[in-house]
Amino acid sequence: MITGYITHPDCQLHHMGPEHPESPLRLEAIRARLSLTGTLQQTMQTEARPATEEELALVHPVRHLRALDKCLPETGIVTLDSDTMMNPDSLKAARVAAGAVIRGVDQVFRRQSDNVFCAVRPPGHHAEATDAMGFCFYNNIAVGAAYAREKYGARRIAILDFDVHQCNGTIDIFKDDPEVLVCTSFQFPFYPWRYLRSEWQNVVNTPLSAGTDSAGFRRAIEDDWLPALHRFKPDLVLLSSGFDAHREDDMAELCLEDEDFHWVTRMALEIAELYADGRLVSVLEGGYHLASLGRSVDAHVKALLGLPFGDGAGGDEGVVAVEGNRR
Repeated sequence: MITGYITHPDCQLHHMGPEHPESPLRLEAIRARLSLTGTLQQTMQTEARPATEEELALVHPVRHLRALDKCLPETGIVTLDSDTMMNPDSLKAARVAAGAVIRGVDQVFRRQSDNVFCAVRPPGHHAEATDAMGFCFYNNIAVGAAYAREKYGARRIAILDFDVHQCNGTIDIFKDDPEVLVCTSFQFPFYPWRYLRSEWQNVVNTPLSAGTDSAGFRRAIEDDWLPALHRFKPDLVLLSSGFDAHREDDMAELCLEDEDFHWVTRMALEIAELYADGRLVSVLEGGYHLASLGRSVDAHVKALLGLPFGDGAGGDEGVVAVEGNRR
């Protein structure tokens, strides 16, 4: 299979301070690991383009976009909430992050690639229609879904979110939309503390208790997501791919392993192959422990390529080098 790998140098320009977990080092760790194992070299690498205001306005009101623009500092860092900050380049990075998903949608509908992984930041799934929060400014996956509907006439879009946090922003934008199915697994009870008990028919919540391991995660996904996906029969599958449910990531208390991300990706691909002519676009959300992030994304991209799970190259030498740069 041809797997697109989309990123952009501007994603590195956004930072929220030296101690913030959502840092440019995340993308460095991913690239180092995928280069070390040779996985990156097997992808079709392309550069994102910025999303236009018109494209962002498919899910965010223009008045909200303009309000965010006004918050942008000329120098330094400004705080939007307790954990979401902006520097002068933050929205430049956010626009190419959303634009990467748009380019990914173009690639799979034009048959330029079978599937796509967008290695971008800032993440997006906490961004609600009129509220930036949780490290997120624009809802990247929602912009991609709305663009697919507008440009290619997609009418059954499945968004699968396996981040450790629930995708409140995606739910806020698409709640009760019969053309979008949102499946989300997350630690419960936990941030973002909203929409956790949503009862919209197009939202499948999969709450997981602290300490949930691989077997519990896989069983819950099979029980909750698969029946809904087979009923829905999506013509496009989008993944909000968060890797902070890994047991080594101290952002939360789920206990997934590298191989679980290969497994859930294969499951999503099977749904895409069955109903959506294979069309699948994945975008990076969370994942803050650099070593496990690199390994987990490597497992994810291997699955997209149709490769079996495996180390390829042992150790975390590339990630150790990245971590060393921070000291």
